[in-house]
Amino acid sequence: MQIIKTAYIILGIAVMVMLMNRGEKRERKIVLASGVFDLIHLGHVRFLEAAKKAGGPNAELVVIVARDATVEKRKGEKPVMPENQRRALVESLKIVDEAILGFEEFNMGMVIEKIKPDVIAVGHDQEGIEQAVKRYVKEHGLCIKIVRIGKFEEDKLDSSSKIKQKIIEYYKR
Repeated sequence: MQIIKTAYIILGIAVMVMLMNRGEKRERKIVLASGVFDLIHLGHVRFLEAAKKAGGPNAELVVIVARDATVEKRKGEKPVMPENQRRALVESLKIVDEAILGFEEFNMGMVIEKIKPDVIAVGHDQEGIEQAVKRYVKEHGLCIKIVRIGKFEEDKLDSSSKIKQKIIEYYKR
């Protein structure tokens, strides 16, 4: 009989806690990361993992995938994979909550206004974007943390360019 009473007390406490938590909103920080993500490799995955971690527990990771036209304009060549496939691949990663294509015209201000991130993560090779973001955040008096994600351990195939070069070398044989 005592065991049954104890079980009811524990169940009652569990229900009360559940009801109290239902009305309580958990603050979930939004982390924004961006990139081309052509020929996805381990460096991309590590970058996204570190970006999400920068938002703290329960962070939501939103990734902007660059449009083909933006990549061509900034890098001088189109990506190997089309934008819709790159976006779908990024979104399929377990660490990513949402992946969306960038605007037709690259505009970090429009992205910030639409997503309203708490944290913006930039990669080790995104210095220009980092400076533009810092300027925008300062000019608009926004409270957004900007985090630079460092480069991960050197690997033979740690960039899409290295992967492309490896393929070219392999097929020249």
